[in-house]
Amino acid sequence: MYWQEELREEGYTVPQDVVDLLYGIRCRCLPVDHAYALYKALHNVLPWLAEEEFAGVHPIHVADSGNGWMRPEGPNDLLHLSRRTKLILRVPQHRVAEAKALVGESLEVTGNELRVEKVALRPLSTITTLFSRYIVNEDAGDEEAFMQRLYQQLQVMGVKPPKMLAGRQHTISTPEGGLAARSLMLAGLAVEDSVRLQQKGLGLHRHLGCGLFIPHKDINEVGRDSGRS
Repeated sequence: MYWQEELREEGYTVPQDVVDLLYGIRCRCLPVDHAYALYKALHNVLPWLAEEEFAGVHPIHVADSGNGWMRPEGPNDLLHLSRRTKLILRVPQHRVAEAKALVGESLEVTGNELRVEKVALRPLSTITTLFSRYIVNEDAGDEEAFMQRLYQQLQVMGVKPPKMLAGRQHTISTPEGGLAARSLMLAGLAVEDSVRLQQKGLGLHRHLGCGLFIPHKDINEVGRDSGRS
């Protein structure tokens, strides 16, 4: 963990050169480890997805718990999606029109039909606490080395995070083998740094959901996450 006092900034207008597209979907369930299969299905419609520098596919996520239900953790366990569950792509502005071509498509993801029904555009956030569910971990499970490497990368980007907290280790299945990743929370960022990090991401494999940051209002999620391994 790396923690300093929080700094705040106001009066910043978010540029629109990178945005999130939120797709309404109809899909009964997906396995927990679905990132590669989802990317392959999307790539059939959007062949530029992996090569576009600022594009990425957010993991399809459901609530961790609710009404006595706990989110499963096994890679082949099923996530049961509700009508409120969204497919979210982060794309540069010049790809928005092409990405909207997903509407009306029916994708096959690990044998499950995922029907894309509508889309809405959402600007990036000015919230200064960011969370990424997956950051590629090149350090063989060594959390300290992971944090030091990321801190150095952030410095190169001009991002100075007063607070950093790593979460649990994950494995994402790919045809080349398992891809190791950790979750990460950054808090107390300057607004410009928060937006820059959402725009650029951190590390490799954003088409698999890695290195993409979302706004977060509560440090507790990654705190709970970091307590499980």
